[in-house]
Amino acid sequence: MIPCSRRPLSPSQIGLEHGTTAAIQIRSSIQYYQAQFLKMSKVGWEEVLTSVKMFEPVMRERYCWLMEEIEAIAEGAGVSHLEIMALNFRQEIIFGMYADGCTSLGWKMSEKSFLAQNWDWFVEQKDNIILFNIDAPGKPRISMVAEAGIIGKIGLNSRGVGVCANGIRVRGVDYNGTPVHICRRLVLESLTRDEAIAKIDKYGATAAGYMLIGDPTDCIGLECTTQGIRKLHPDAKGRIMHTNHLLTEHEGVFEYHRDGSRLRLERLTELANELGRNPNQVEISELFKDEANSPSSINREVSQKNPLASSIFLWI
Repeated sequence: MIPCSRRPLSPSQIGLEHGTTAAIQIRSSIQYYQAQFLKMSKVGWEEVLTSVKMFEPVMRERYCWLMEEIEAIAEGAGVSHLEIMALNFRQEIIFGMYADGCTSLGWKMSEKSFLAQNWDWFVEQKDNIILFNIDAPGKPRISMVAEAGIIGKIGLNSRGVGVCANGIRVRGVDYNGTPVHICRRLVLESLTRDEAIAKIDKYGATAAGYMLIGDPTDCIGLECTTQGIRKLHPDAKGRIMHTNHLLTEHEGVFEYHRDGSRLRLERLTELANELGRNPNQVEISELFKDEANSPSSINREVSQKNPLASSIFLWI
């Protein structure tokens, strides 16, 4: 875990602390993705680093403080800033290559709200997951869980604004949009759910992905592709459920077929329907332990049918 400083830190200080504290995990993560890119797409690391340069102009113009943080992470870990960018922009570099097995649930109740999700990913990355605590001047404090080196993922801030994230396998990159991991960080830097939505709406996203955003007042789902953003609102029981396929119409996009994703969504809906209107945290967490329809279950274990991917963590 990267502890929260006793005083607010500048972007460079935040990044340097991240890079220094998690240097071993960052280097391990870089080695892992070097091998994955080559294995799954025949793309060498030098080509990857050349690709991420295309994102520098947007980052320096719109999100200079986050670019400063990225450069400081690289300094602290003893790697190049392009390698840290590659970790953060992998979804855009080789679009459609990766999709996780996440299942997410937002539930607005009469007196409280829950955001919950599990994150299914390759077991080799399990030891490279860290918990961040970030305190920057003039911004809410952030607690976030992510792979080392990544600056925007799944988390909650001190104003009660939280974000969950699901991968979606859709082709296409819009270099004028905001990178997917940066979108998530912008949410966590927001004071309200509405402020977070406005930040994402302003430029759209560079690549496909789903975000579940909530605050004490309500929650909303954002399905992002290069063709725009579609919003998902709570159903009559106050719930938003999502896995790894598009639930709304996005004209002109190509989505890889995901039978397992549909099975998980159907199963989550079935289990959620068995709960009352105001379930507690224990009841919510039990939903994510379900192993029906393995290897396409909500909770996945490594097996002969599914040797690489597993449920890495649960966040509520």
